[in-house]
Amino acid sequence: MSDIESKPMACARRGSERWLDGFALCASSLCTLHCLGLPLLLALLPALASRIDPGESFHLIMLALAIPTSLFALAQGWRRHGAILPILAGVTGLILMAIGALAVQSAVAETVWTVAGSMLLAIGHILNWRRGLPGRQQRKTKENRPVRTI
Repeated sequence: MSDIESKPMACARRGSERWLDGFALCASSLCTLHCLGLPLLLALLPALASRIDPGESFHLIMLALAIPTSLFALAQGWRRHGAILPILAGVTGLILMAIGALAVQSAVAETVWTVAGSMLLAIGHILNWRRGLPGRQQRKTKENRPVRTI
């Protein structure tokens, strides 16, 4: 395959990877908004509290969506830019979110674990997205492969 033929494929891959990071970042932000905003709204409007209750399955469904989407987007970014810090932040965030959704019994503790996890996950996606921007220079080895950086 010539260099000219491979450039559109590379651009398409970068576009889909950026879309995944954007999607995962929005999902993390919505998770944080849900964890912080919904309890405040329900505390301010007690009449809504009895009608709006997504239940515990909501957290499991969101976690089930966040894990594969985030892992795929972060892994693709790592393959592209070689930086490990976005993956470390993202995976740590996913672990904290899983602890909050699966292991914690108290509502306050669940919120703390989940918000901390979604913030770390969002930071991981922001780092991943920023390292993949078009003007960002990558360090290369003699074999023209990216050097793994932090």
